[in-house]
Amino acid sequence: MRGYEFAMPGPCPPSPARAAEVRRLFAEEARSERPDLAALCLLVGAAADGALDDTGIDSAQAELDRLAGQLPFRPGGPSAWASALRQLLGVRFEFRGTPGDYQRLQSSLLHEVLRRRRGLPILLSVVWMEVARRAGAPVYGVALPGHFVVGFGAAEEQVLADPFDGGRVLARGDAELLVAGATGASLEPSMLVPAAPLEVVSRVLNNIRAWAAARPERSDVALWAVELALVLPSHAARLRYERAQLLVQRGDFLTGAAELDAYAEVVAVVDEPAADRVRGQAQSARAMLN
Repeated sequence: MRGYEFAMPGPCPPSPARAAEVRRLFAEEARSERPDLAALCLLVGAAADGALDDTGIDSAQAELDRLAGQLPFRPGGPSAWASALRQLLGVRFEFRGTPGDYQRLQSSLLHEVLRRRRGLPILLSVVWMEVARRAGAPVYGVALPGHFVVGFGAAEEQVLADPFDGGRVLARGDAELLVAGATGASLEPSMLVPAAPLEVVSRVLNNIRAWAAARPERSDVALWAVELALVLPSHAARLRYERAQLLVQRGDFLTGAAELDAYAEVVAVVDEPAADRVRGQAQSARAMLN
């Protein structure tokens, strides 16, 4: 069965005006009373892909609605919901992941995951969650270390499924193996709590930043990803330092130096020697103009 298609070329950066508009919309959604996970992920896609306009975003939302409409009506408890999602998305529509998906930026973009039916565990989980939520399922994301999955039902009856593996239902031993394989640690109850939408989006952006960090020629991707992360209501202060470094790397020496100085003022409160090192980096960035 063919995947959902957009009539567009591969990802290309949006215009500066569109990029600014996407950041504004992303900030508004992230700071709303009930952030919409699909909307936020699609705006991440629009930051990466200039061909994804408002019509394309609406089409992706409509595709999630269409998929939800093909689920059976209230199939039963958590196990029944997990089975229904696996049959629809994993078996019938063949959403799943492969090792090669970790090498593709498209695997972190929701509109591309809907089109290709391939992606990273967290983006496939977003598809599972958004389709299931629209159908009324008790669904949520579970941010296991190193491998995102979905959960159904309350804690005492929780059922976990792995969308990257086509929606395979996980026994507790399976979840323990996933955590041990990623971190070497034991599975803790705190790892099984529902992930809030902004936590999910932050992890998506972390994945994109990691992808770009391994590809210095794609500092453009790293920059927009860190700029979106900075508008989330809660973010690490060090992201400002990362943005400043990227600006310098991309040749915007004055703006990067100013950002480094601003970050140094924040750091100086707790670590004056570190602040001095950052100020030295700012001075070096300005010297590059000479």
